Amino acid sequence: MTDLRQRLHARALAGVQTSSRLAEADLAALVTDEAPLLSPGEASAVLATLWSDVHGLGPLDPVLADPDVTDVLVHGAGEVWVERRGQLERLSLRLDASTVGGLIERIVGPLGLRVDRSSPIIDARLSDGSRVHVVVPPLAVDGPCLTIRRFGVQRLTLDAFASPPVARLLAGAVAARANIVVSGGTGAGKTTLLNALAAFIDKRERIITIEDAAELRLDQGHVVRLEARPANAEGAGRVAIRDLVRAALRMRPDRIVVGETRGGEALDMLQAMNTGHEGSLSTCHANAPDDALRRLETMVLLAESGLPLDAVREQLVAAVDLVVQVTRRSDGTRSVVEVAEVVEGGHPGSRGRTRRLADTGGLVARPVRPRLAGG
Repeated sequence: MTDLRQRLHARALAGVQTSSRLAEADLAALVTDEAPLLSPGEASAVLATLWSDVHGLGPLDPVLADPDVTDVLVHGAGEVWVERRGQLERLSLRLDASTVGGLIERIVGPLGLRVDRSSPIIDARLSDGSRVHVVVPPLAVDGPCLTIRRFGVQRLTLDAFASPPVARLLAGAVAARANIVVSGGTGAGKTTLLNALAAFIDKRERIITIEDAAELRLDQGHVVRLEARPANAEGAGRVAIRDLVRAALRMRPDRIVVGETRGGEALDMLQAMNTGHEGSLSTCHANAPDDALRRLETMVLLAESGLPLDAVREQLVAAVDLVVQVTRRSDGTRSVVEVAEVVEGGHPGSRGRTRRLADTGGLVARPVRPRLAGG
């Protein structure tokens, strides 16, 4: 059966070179021609495998079909790991280097990207929005590495992250047009929480989302989705998050939602928050709310605007209302562990700091900023 699969795969790939996409009927004809004595059940199974090999991700398709799998990690040595319900586990499935290389080419090829020794690190996404990160030799010493961050099949609500009082506080803050930054580590659930927060934006508002890979799924009727674009194989055509933030400001947004702030676009976001675009949402990597402010300061300075640090801090304190800290616990669950308000540092030109409004143990009932109270 392995030889049959290889022969069919070779013929199908030859067909793809002359026709950009083979229909199921074309593949069924190949199966019948190559193995006419198969029973209907066997032919159907072979056809399903061939379809997955040609148009899907072959041996990874059954793994990606599991709704509990959030990450798929393929090591160069052939090991396949997954994160399922927050826990890492190794599968019995093993892939050789050529198979992993073929999967990588199938992902990046249609996007006009190239991965080789001269361009050994690539970020891409699948058609369902799942993020893909690739590292190949010589950087990946033991062979090509493929990481797939699943696009969530099941959307979580605020109640899945926080107690009812904290969820009500956050829902009210979004509705009152507070500027919110979600902070947390890698895999903590920042984007998922951002999606849950955005659900409380008024359906009449025009929302522009900006992401490296389009993951957010908003139900409002007026949503414009923008996605950054890496450079092509010739090194041209790159469109960065910062370019999209600037473009969004000219598109009459009521709300701007940036999937992740990680560079100079932080300056443009702060300026937008301070010039009439209240209610903006974003995420950043940080271990605590105060750390998030320091990270945002650093990212604004990366924009090379020439602004002095005191001016950056003044803009930061004036722009950001709340920092929501989310973490992944040891049992794999994601939880909001702190909601903090950004307040003055205590003297002119000092660093902004955060004042805890809510955590898993309690809640300050009254929001401090007038905007949070709807004023």
